Amino acid sequence: MNVFGHEYFMHKAYNQAQIAYQNDEVPIGAVIVYQDKIIAKAHNLCEQLVDFTAHAEMQALTSASNYLQSKYLDECILYVTLEPCVMCAGATFWTRIGTIIYGARDQKRGFLNVSKDIIHPKTEIIGSVLENKCSAILKDFFIKKR
Repeated sequence: MNVFGHEYFMHKAYNQAQIAYQNDEVPIGAVIVYQDKIIAKAHNLCEQLVDFTAHAEMQALTSASNYLQSKYLDECILYVTLEPCVMCAGATFWTRIGTIIYGARDQKRGFLNVSKDIIHPKTEIIGSVLENKCSAILKDFFIKKR
């Protein structure tokens, strides 16, 4: 495995999803990479913070902006285990994130179901990185919830 490849960083995002799972949060994790270095990592905190906006992506975007002291993340890559929802995709638009790489597709609430135009026109999208692994943890979580 290439140390700085997409699978490597998606594994790091997956580790965040595992933390969410252990804390009874929907298991979605995210990391933001700048110059081959993770500058932000996060997982869903909606239950813990009692905040419906506390998605992994939102937490990671805020952390990365704080780290870089910039509202623009155009040289950064967001790795997230599930395709972002419309809210999170909208937030990436305002950050001008350079690339979004997601694991599993979100057939119900993913932004691609609405429009690719939600994200910034210069943002590159890459999907299906570790898709089976990222999908499996979500399926397991919801099976146990039912």
